[in-house]
Amino acid sequence: MKRGFFYSLCVLFIVLCAFFPVYSQIFKKEVKLMELTVKSSAFVHGGMIPSEYTCDGRDISPPLSWSEGPERTKGYALISDDPDAPMGTWVHWVMYNISPDTTSLAKDIEKTKRLSTGALQGKNDFGTFGYGGPCPPSGTHRYYFKVYALDIEISGGPGLTKKQLLKEMDKHIIAQGALIGTYTRR
Repeated sequence: MKRGFFYSLCVLFIVLCAFFPVYSQIFKKEVKLMELTVKSSAFVHGGMIPSEYTCDGRDISPPLSWSEGPERTKGYALISDDPDAPMGTWVHWVMYNISPDTTSLAKDIEKTKRLSTGALQGKNDFGTFGYGGPCPPSGTHRYYFKVYALDIEISGGPGLTKKQLLKEMDKHIIAQGALIGTYTRR
């Protein structure tokens, strides 16, 4: 009796192992995110960011716009960072709970915790709220302006870091896009 039970378990195990790849393909949910088109009237994708938007100029945020997210969008989030920084990726801007009706930001967004629109700003790697412009120590760096459409409103208050925001957004990003600008200090 014990031997028959053992053989039955072995057969069941072999069948499950053989069927698992098929099963996982049948029931695996492939989620393809909708692509947002992110643009700026100040620079083109891959182009040089004007000094007005850097530490060498007025250090104000550039104007940004993006295509509308899916119908179920509850808000947008924005993360701007520099992956070419010598000490690892440097975060320049974190903003979230941008209204789902908003698809653009004017230049020179206030550097406050909470905007009059209700959007919240997080802490950048300069230790401040709002935008901190490109200021590379040397060479040409790339600056990503990433916009995310979310199916939730972020529950945390102002001051989230990029890492904290990414954790809050996990499994709630329904569309995303990025604009890349470059900057070289002379």
